[in-house]
Amino acid sequence: MLLGWPALNPPPEAPLLDAIRARDFLQVDTRNTPTTYYQGRQGPTGFEFELVRRFAERLGVSLSLDSDGNIDDVLDAVRSGKADLGAAALPLDPTLPGIHFSRAIMTLQPLVVYRRGLPPVAEPGKLLGRSIGVIKGSGAGLVLRELQQDSLPGLSWKESADIEVADLLSLVENGELDVAVIYAHQFKLNRLFFPGVENGFLLGDPLSLAWALPADRGLGLLQRVNRFLDEMQADGTLAALSARYFGQDDYLEYVGARTFIQQANARLDTYKDEFLAAARKTGFDWKLLAALGYQESHWKPEATSPTGVRGLMMLTQSTAEQVGVTNRLDPAQSIDGGARYLKSVKQRLPEEIEEPDRTWMALAAYNVGLGHLYDAQKIAEMRGGDPYAWADVREALPLLQKRKWYSQVRYGYARGGEPVIYVRNIRRYYEILNYIERSQQQFFQLNQREPGADDGGLFDVVPPVL
Repeated sequence: MLLGWPALNPPPEAPLLDAIRARDFLQVDTRNTPTTYYQGRQGPTGFEFELVRRFAERLGVSLSLDSDGNIDDVLDAVRSGKADLGAAALPLDPTLPGIHFSRAIMTLQPLVVYRRGLPPVAEPGKLLGRSIGVIKGSGAGLVLRELQQDSLPGLSWKESADIEVADLLSLVENGELDVAVIYAHQFKLNRLFFPGVENGFLLGDPLSLAWALPADRGLGLLQRVNRFLDEMQADGTLAALSARYFGQDDYLEYVGARTFIQQANARLDTYKDEFLAAARKTGFDWKLLAALGYQESHWKPEATSPTGVRGLMMLTQSTAEQVGVTNRLDPAQSIDGGARYLKSVKQRLPEEIEEPDRTWMALAAYNVGLGHLYDAQKIAEMRGGDPYAWADVREALPLLQKRKWYSQVRYGYARGGEPVIYVRNIRRYYEILNYIERSQQQFFQLNQREPGADDGGLFDVVPPVL
């Protein structure tokens, strides 16, 4: 169920809002997770980061972020006044002392997941006797407590404030836990990276994601937050951000993800230095170039298509000559030439196209040609869309296969569905490579634990109530 938020009875006091304006910055505590805030290719990003950045702009102040803590740390910072606002995938819980919550931002549907190979965990009774893990304070414990009190008094689980969703799924996959309770959107973002974890069943009613504010500093900031969130919902911004961060299709199946990760481990190091060198020359993220190379040839330097396109980056003869590649089968030349060609394509796009759409359109043009991309932009405009937005051009590209549309543009017919799939795949390969890199950086300490090692210092056990 969606929980409510405190009624705002005028006139609200605004000491905190006044203090924020006086110091000229908003202090926000968050968490470093894919669903909240992280450093992306273009800088800071994340669903809640995008919202708090817009809120700070609305207040006319700068934004200061602290992302070093866990959920308990965020709530403590808000209560103590160290943070003006907590935006950290927090479940709305009006029983928490010292905290006022904003209106609901999005729903959080608890989901049970389990290790592949176990008997299906498809209903609550199957949780008994299983080793279950949750993130402390995430709201999953609230749902399990309700289940325990209502119908399963023998239910027990483990909670930890010192792990995130990827840690939890890793513990399930490697056998240290049988089951985890997370949220459906979190599993959607992470499932490709954990092919050994199965989707179980939705558990209980949805909760609500909300922002936390101090309860003892007046209602002025809370009133502004709720007004801002109402406006974000009314103008479609909330829906657009939700679709951008949580609405991606699962277009790579588990087997495809597992194969890609295996090949990344087996082959990518052979060419990593070449991708890094090309990235330094062109300004692209090396992992994006690597994802492009995998889509083109699966990192096979001698790959050749029936049409004569060759090499790791699958360059045509004319493209190779254009970028000065004398041997398309030489991986270093191919990677360097492919990266420089992608840069030249990107530079020729209309300046109105902003990132990240500019990169996605450059990749589409790498595949289908700039002329056909320009035609797709024209079709997008003819259909009332934005020719500078990838979402609208992506919808227009497959229409290049239909005479009704290709007859109205300059370059005519093209297999326009292919660049859509092409860009889609590269983006997902790129996400996986980013995940691999982040996992190596962020989860080092967790991964030092031997499988089966004592987890007494990691989890608190919630006992049954028999």
